[in-house]
Formats: sequence, C-alpha cells, structure tokens
Amino acid sequence: MIKLYGTEKCHKTRYYKIFLETRNVDYAFLDITQNEANAEELRNLYENRKLNFPTITILDKKLRNPSDKELQKWINKL
Repeated sequence: MIKLYGTEKCHKTRYYKIFLETRNVDYAFLDITQNEANAEELRNLYENRKLNFPTITILDKKLRNPSDKELQKWINKL
C-alpha cells in the first residue's frame, strides 16, 4: 500500500496526488493538519520526529520528496 503524508495547502503534496492519480495508482492520503493521528504516524517515521512532508511510503520504503523517476521505480515494484 502507498501512503502520502502531507497537507492540502502544500504544493508538493498536491503534485504527488496528481502524479499518483494520473497513473491510476491506489494510495491513501493522510492529511497531517486535519488528523493528529496522521501527524503522529509521520513523526514516528523519523528519528527527529519532525513533520517532514510530503513523505510517501511504499511497502517498507520511505520517500521524502522523491523524483518522478524514483517514485515510479517504487510503484513498479508493487
């Protein structure tokens, strides 16, 4: 499963949403401003516990602001 952590107001988050949707990729969008549980889940991905978004997780891989090529590579592994 793919998870996208971010906010609706973030232009990079919106970019990744469009990237995934135009490729018909199923993903879960976890808004970290609308849901504290989502924010806590994102904090737990990083040792410094910062809200580093957008972050995308695919399987056990964590991607922070990946390039299109890198993101597509991990999507292809699904």
